[in-house]
Amino acid sequence: MAVLEVACFNPSSAIAASTAQVDRIELCSNPTVGGVTPDIEWLAQISDKVDIPINIMVRPRGGNFVYSDPEFDEMKQTIALYKSKAAVNGFVFGILLPNGKVDIVRTSELVQQASPLPCTFHRAFDDTPDLFEALEDAVKCNVGTILTSGGCRTAVDGIDTLAQLVKRAEGRVAIMPGGGVRSENLATLISTTQATAYHSSALVDTEQVANTAEMESMKKIIATIF
Repeated sequence: MAVLEVACFNPSSAIAASTAQVDRIELCSNPTVGGVTPDIEWLAQISDKVDIPINIMVRPRGGNFVYSDPEFDEMKQTIALYKSKAAVNGFVFGILLPNGKVDIVRTSELVQQASPLPCTFHRAFDDTPDLFEALEDAVKCNVGTILTSGGCRTAVDGIDTLAQLVKRAEGRVAIMPGGGVRSENLATLISTTQATAYHSSALVDTEQVANTAEMESMKKIIATIF
């Protein structure tokens, strides 16, 4: 069975995702910049209402993924803070060098700090100049999952590259298509990419809370295919 992860930009979305029984939550704030580190208080608000794994976005600000030393220190502090919370399942982050390539040293350091909790390299991956080189670099860092749209605006736009990435990964790391993933395109993404995890905000129209019916529809599609 493939994993359905839902990006939750507020506590209400996390509760809705748990009610819909998706497989995992990516908890973050500020969707206008693609997500940043969420407020630690959110965990207290949802801890007794959410019974599915929660991965925490570790991103100190919007914008590019090249971080100063103080920003990197902040990322390490975030992992230390959230790792102490029983509700946390793993972490989501991505660090690039000024040349756009994966920062192997810093990414590896965060992965080691987060251990034994799993880590996802987020869509900073799509900003790298060579996705297949970035794949190998991410594998070297021991991340468990790469969230990617195949270098395009949406996963559907990057569907052929996503399929190639899944093949190239050969099970060493999970390739998780994300970016505009919804019930209307999920079956196509599954059949073409053969990925084993999918990422969606499950937002419909101008809603700010993950849509329960949309999440349930995606779960049904996955259950039907796998």
